[in-house]
Amino acid sequence: MRTAALRAGALALLAAQLGGCGGLLHSNAQPEQTYYLRAPGAGPPAPAAAAVVTPDALSVSLRVGHPSTDPGLDSPHIMLVRADHRMDFYVGGRWAAPVPELVEALTVQTLRGSQQWASVEDSRSPFPSSYLLQIAVRRFEADYTGGGQAPTVQVVLDCIMGRREGREVVATFVASGSAAAGANRLSEVVGAFEQAAGAALTALAQQAAQAARSDRASQNGAAPSPSSTRQSQ
Repeated sequence: MRTAALRAGALALLAAQLGGCGGLLHSNAQPEQTYYLRAPGAGPPAPAAAAVVTPDALSVSLRVGHPSTDPGLDSPHIMLVRADHRMDFYVGGRWAAPVPELVEALTVQTLRGSQQWASVEDSRSPFPSSYLLQIAVRRFEADYTGGGQAPTVQVVLDCIMGRREGREVVATFVASGSAAAGANRLSEVVGAFEQAAGAALTALAQQAAQAARSDRASQNGAAPSPSSTRQSQ
């Protein structure tokens, strides 16, 4: 009987201790916020009837390969660099997807929005394409090395474009953009990321279209490999 009473008392004490842990586990920390970026010129989707290709558009398709990144950037963290060569990230915020997925989605949206291609496919598309664009994300960070309180966001995309047929490289180029954050607040930094990424993606779209035009001209008007007939939306 005494043993049973001791066991009952021990269980009651354990239950009381566990019940008290609820207060210890409570946190006053703010929940982590998820941020997204919009592609340049992004707005409400246009009606299907308005989704047309401009008269000077290329009659070829383009596939965007899944981007690679420099070390430290392959994550959903919003990265920053400091003057002492330290790489860090903002606490309390993250991107909606890891940087490679984010850049791929933004690139596809930008290229489709340019209306310069018969179609633009992402890395998972089953459709064939005339050209392949491969991107390496060299910089995608808030840079504090300038000495100011607020950072300057740097986005640098190293691009290789080639024909699907034969995998022949037709152009290599770098697309970059930078934007100073208005204040040292995460919301302001994210806004600067959108500006810098927008500038880099706009340059990427222009250089990719020019590379395809130059390649077609060098082929003396010969049509590239067969492309998908699906129109960009």
